[in-house]
Amino acid sequence: MMSRRRYALVAALVLVAGIVMWNVVGGWFGSGPLAKDSAFVVPNGASLSAVADKLQDEGVVRSGDGFALRARLFGGGGAIKAGEFVIPAHASPSRVLAIITSDDVVRRQVMIPEGMPSIMVYERLMAQEALTGELAVPEEGSVLPATYDIQKGDARADVLRKMQAGMRRTLAELWEKRAPDLVVKTPEEALVLASIVEKETAKAQERTVVAGLYSNRLKQGMLLQADPTIIYPITKGKPLGRRIRQSEIQAINDYNTYSMVGLPKHPICNPGRASIEAVLHPAETDALYMVADGTGGHVFASTLEAHNENVKKWFEIRRKRGEI
Repeated sequence: MMSRRRYALVAALVLVAGIVMWNVVGGWFGSGPLAKDSAFVVPNGASLSAVADKLQDEGVVRSGDGFALRARLFGGGGAIKAGEFVIPAHASPSRVLAIITSDDVVRRQVMIPEGMPSIMVYERLMAQEALTGELAVPEEGSVLPATYDIQKGDARADVLRKMQAGMRRTLAELWEKRAPDLVVKTPEEALVLASIVEKETAKAQERTVVAGLYSNRLKQGMLLQADPTIIYPITKGKPLGRRIRQSEIQAINDYNTYSMVGLPKHPICNPGRASIEAVLHPAETDALYMVADGTGGHVFASTLEAHNENVKKWFEIRRKRGEI
């Protein structure tokens, strides 16, 4: 039989082991110190120890070392995910680990619409409080309009590089599939013409016709006479907010297609994929002129006489609206 002394020793050891185990297990499943629901960011490439220390520093767990130890014992081997997570108030360490090894990342996005000029891309990125770092205004036409996923703490410069890489890939891909005998001879020229098409029509079904019209004008050595090219050097692509002045129509610069034959020196916005495709696959049309039709679209004409009649109709629409 076990002596009383030995029995007491075993009982004491069992009690101590129970207390230790209770502390370990209880500390894993018990309530945490976080007072309210909070965002927590797991940096890219962070180790478990580094994340545990960050959890302690931000008041999510009581002990970073304790969290790391228990995570290794009870965690089940799931990999920590980089990103931003929402941690509920008083979440237990086990719950915290489950969250940061899940796909339940806070989704943040920044949307760049077709035709947005680079100065406004810059302003939009700078206004994203989740992003960090400084940024220069990107080169016009270098950004692919799209919706981009971002994470809290991302560098603005890195997000911009992703946008510019998207434009390079898209332009290269579409250029390889271009139609033969185009008036544009380089991807850069295609981008410039696409930026004009983007600003000239908001109707998807008109893009290829507008591209065909401007291609015809370029082939015949005519002035493009695209109003957005007047506005760009004045506002860098932002809305003008007033009617164009005669002096601005006559201005000589690298963009104004009322005073120069051919394409502007640079794009006047960041065109979308559809406008680039339109320029590389323009409609077969004899159109050389267009004017607004009052519905957001345009009326096209192949002769100046027909165009002048269309202009008269447009002015009549504007008079009935009280615009002139």
